[in-house]
Amino acid sequence: MQWAKGLGLGLGAAALLALGIILGHFAIPKNTPSISATQDLDLEILETVMGQLDASRIRENLRELSREPHLASSPRDEALVQLLLQRWADTTSGLDSAEAFEYEVLLSFPSQEQPNSVDVVASAGGVLYSCLRSEENLTGEQGGPDVVPPYAAYAPPGTPQGLLVYANQGSEEDFKELQTQGIKLEGTIALTRYGGVGRGAKAVNAAKHGVAGVLVYTDPGDINDGLSLPNETFPNSWHLPPSGVERGSYYEYFGDPLTPYLPANPSSFRLDLANVSGFPPIPSQPIGFQDAKVLLCNLNGSSAPAAWQGALGCDYRLGPGFRPDGDFPADSQVKVSVYNRLQLRNSSNVLGIIRGAVEPDRYVLYGNHRDSWVHGAVDPSSGTAVLLELSRILGTLLKKGTWRPRRSIVFASWGAEEFGLIGSTEFTEEFFSKLQERTVAYLNVDISVFANATLRVQGTPPVQSVVFSAAKEIPSPGPGDLSIYDNWIRYFNRSSPVYGLVPRLGSLGAGSDYAPFIHFLGISSMDIAYTYDQSKTSARIYPTYHTAFDTFDYVDKFVDPGFSSHQAVARTAGSVLLRLSDSFFLPLNVSDYSDTLRSFLQAAQQELGALLEQHSISLGPLVAAVEKFEAAAAALGQYISTLQQGSPDPLQVRMLNDQLMLLERTFLNPRAFPEERYYSHVLWAPRTGSTATFPGLANACSKARDTSPGSEAWAEVQRQLSIVVVALEGAAATLRPVADL
Repeated sequence: MQWAKGLGLGLGAAALLALGIILGHFAIPKNTPSISATQDLDLEILETVMGQLDASRIRENLRELSREPHLASSPRDEALVQLLLQRWADTTSGLDSAEAFEYEVLLSFPSQEQPNSVDVVASAGGVLYSCLRSEENLTGEQGGPDVVPPYAAYAPPGTPQGLLVYANQGSEEDFKELQTQGIKLEGTIALTRYGGVGRGAKAVNAAKHGVAGVLVYTDPGDINDGLSLPNETFPNSWHLPPSGVERGSYYEYFGDPLTPYLPANPSSFRLDLANVSGFPPIPSQPIGFQDAKVLLCNLNGSSAPAAWQGALGCDYRLGPGFRPDGDFPADSQVKVSVYNRLQLRNSSNVLGIIRGAVEPDRYVLYGNHRDSWVHGAVDPSSGTAVLLELSRILGTLLKKGTWRPRRSIVFASWGAEEFGLIGSTEFTEEFFSKLQERTVAYLNVDISVFANATLRVQGTPPVQSVVFSAAKEIPSPGPGDLSIYDNWIRYFNRSSPVYGLVPRLGSLGAGSDYAPFIHFLGISSMDIAYTYDQSKTSARIYPTYHTAFDTFDYVDKFVDPGFSSHQAVARTAGSVLLRLSDSFFLPLNVSDYSDTLRSFLQAAQQELGALLEQHSISLGPLVAAVEKFEAAAAALGQYISTLQQGSPDPLQVRMLNDQLMLLERTFLNPRAFPEERYYSHVLWAPRTGSTATFPGLANACSKARDTSPGSEAWAEVQRQLSIVVVALEGAAATLRPVADL
């Protein structure tokens, strides 16, 4: 019966083959061009995308997105979720799939029944002066029922009252300076200005010194170049009107406050409110500089240091209390009444996916948050307007069957970013393993246009080369024939020992949704925007940031008339996205990390070397580790060049690409900074020490400097040095041939 067995095996094999063909037929997405394992970036497709990105469509996207206020979890925010789902499901320009992921998160809102207030009160209790509770309704868009009043999100309720003091930017050093001046801070109200330290840190620092409440204002010298008269401000120019108030989150960490390291799903453990850390310890409230001027220009006491002076047109004094010859009796106090409430709310992320043709299990993520404090035309809708136009172009090519990327592209609209990067953080918590294993890079375009002078990119060193390649091929907006790259290098540049003069990439902190991807997951990340000429303005950020004056007309008239800078950002981000998703060899240049590591090492040697030597701590192992990395990166670069000159096996290239993709992960050590939630990247954690070197080493040396030899602080210096050495050696090992340990 051997023949029958053989026939049976043959028929079985044929059936399995047929089944495989059928399954394969249905598994391959329809309207897909022919698939090749060596599929590479198609320059004609790239040119088509660049040519079709339409400034007028971006403008119309922005008009729709910013038409109404869309605070996180509000009805308009949820309506925008549906708009995104509809766009990404469109039959002619949609993506392969689109889905909303909902989380139940803890947000903070002002009470509608008891509005927050700031008053000057007499000793007998009468109100002498009240700060504005809302911004002036200059264009008819600042007074609607959906405009949330200015408030400090997550600031606790309370009604502290006390003498007023001026504390500059509210840093720890600022409050120590007040104490040095002999000012008693216990029970006072501190008036601070934005800048210097984070919003929440102002309240934390104040509380340490016994301050009962904190006020925060935007000084016109920091954001308006000193201009503050009505004819000099919006709606007559882009400058902030005197009643403008910057809203914001005062929460210290990012992610949902109740579910750190866990996605905010129904089944997840939630902290008891009494055990939640990171909220401001004392009531806080932002005010406009119109009201800040009344308070500050009536203060008593000695003159503030020159560096603390601003542009309100008077001598800034320190207090405490008001001067006898001013507008208020000398014994008048300031009362801060805060009635904020914490609420559990549903907030959604929206994901739109284009499946990769060759490597669908490798993801290139492109994201921006959706929620805003009010209309949010610049922040964040300028970025979402670009995102929608880019996804429309790619979706149209996809539906026509003329293109499908090599790797999968994931477009993301994050929820509740303004409250502390909540949507993106919950996403990284829920899909932690999958994202760490499969994500090539994360591209963030939040505020796409701050102003229209030049490109500004923040990112980790490996993304430098792909951004440069994109920027060199795209014309810069405005007169002349410069490329975006050539224009960029005029405004932000640095001298590289390898390349000479190149544009300068900024480093990534925690200002937008890239934070959990780089700090928590170790994914190569970047943030792309157009910004202003820093030689012509000292503005901390664009003037109407987080106010009710950030409207469509503000962008259309003052920020980017014609939307050519929005188009430039769309082209740059689109080119980077296609290069990352379509290139056979991933365009991540790991050798560019060598510049960073060498500069960190030199700073440690020059500024910390002698101090470390006094405590018998050698930088020798760190020197050797940096040299190992440089050698491994150079050897890998040579191997890539050799492969590119031949006809490499796709599996060889896949292994190589994984080395490039996984390099960033090797710098993670979740135990390196136990006091810093989510920060585990040993090169990009917050640095409190003044030396521009490895942050853990810089911070440890700063704390140990004035302690005795053999102290725990010096043991921490040694631990941090070891952490960096091990990370660099691990990075070098990752770059060496895959068969080598």
